[in-house]
Amino acid sequence: MIGWDMSAALALGDALGVPPLAMAELLPVIEAVMVAKLNEQMDHSHG
Repeated sequence: MIGWDMSAALALGDALGVPPLAMAELLPVIEAVMVAKLNEQMDHSHG
């Protein structure tokens, strides 16, 4: 996995009432961990 569509993630946060500043601070950290874990899972399932 390469990464998230940040525009969509920010729009989702907006729809949920999360302040944009909080989203801007939290999304990159959350994305990095999630992408690393998904890549790890894909590596384990492929070999």
